[in-house]
Amino acid sequence: MNDWLALMGWPLIACAVLVGIHAYFGIHVLRRGIIFVDLSLAQVAALGTTVAFLFGFPLDGEIAYLFGVGFALLGGGVFAATRTLEHRIPQEAVIGIVYAVATAAAVVAVDRAPEGAEHIKYLLVGSVLTVTGGNVLKTAGVYAVIALIHWVFRRQFLALTFERDRHGLKHPRWWDFLFYATFGVVVTSSVKIVGVLMVFIILVVPASVAMLTAERIGKRLVVGWIFGFLAALAGLIISYQADTPAGATVVCCFGVFLAIIGVIRSLMRK
Repeated sequence: MNDWLALMGWPLIACAVLVGIHAYFGIHVLRRGIIFVDLSLAQVAALGTTVAFLFGFPLDGEIAYLFGVGFALLGGGVFAATRTLEHRIPQEAVIGIVYAVATAAAVVAVDRAPEGAEHIKYLLVGSVLTVTGGNVLKTAGVYAVIALIHWVFRRQFLALTFERDRHGLKHPRWWDFLFYATFGVVVTSSVKIVGVLMVFIILVVPASVAMLTAERIGKRLVVGWIFGFLAALAGLIISYQADTPAGATVVCCFGVFLAIIGVIRSLMRK
C-alpha cells in the first residue's frame, strides 16, 4: 500500500483536480452540443507547445505553456466569433475544421523537430506518473481562479448554455469569448499533465454520467466528481497491478465504467 501511494499518490490527486474542473465544463459542452471543442482546443494548445518546442524551449517549461495558452485563446476567439453563424454553419463544423488544421500544422511542425514521434506521444498520452506536487498545486491554483470567475459570473455563463433567449444578456459574444478563453486555459494546463486523450475523456464521460443520472446542475456536479474520481482510482490501481501505461488504462476505465452505468440504467428503465 505504501509503495502504491508513493508512486500513485500525486497522479491520483492530479486526476481528482482535473475531474473537479472538467466535470463542470463538460456539462456546458454537452448541453451546447459542442462535444469535440475540448479535443479541438487541446490540439490547438498542443500546436502552440509544438511551436515553442521548435524554437528550442522544453515541453514542460513555462514558455511552452504560455505558447499553448496563447494558441488556445486564439482558438477560443474563433469559436466565440463563429457561434453567431450557427444558423448557417453548425459550430461543430467550425470546431472540426480547427481541429483538422491544428493537427495537420502540428504534424508539419513535428516533422521538422528532432524526436518528433516522442513529442507526439507525449502530447497524446501525457506523463501522469511523473507529475509532481508542485505541478499539481500550480494547476490547482489556476483552476481555482477560473472556478472563482465562473462562480462570480455564473448567471451569465448558465444563461449562455441553458437558456436559448439568454434572458436579454448583454454582449453575449464577450461572455462566449470569456467562456472559451477560460476553458482554453484549463485545457492547456490539463494537456501538459495528462495529454490530449485523457483530457477529452475526463471532460466528456463524467459529465455524460451526470446528465444521465441527475437533473439539477448541483447534483450533476456531485455525480460527475464522484464518478470521475472512482474511475481514475480504478485505472491507477489496475495500471499499478498489471504494469500497464497509466494514462491509457485510466481512459479505458472511464469507458468501461460508462458502459456499465449505461447498461444498469437501461435495465432499471425496463
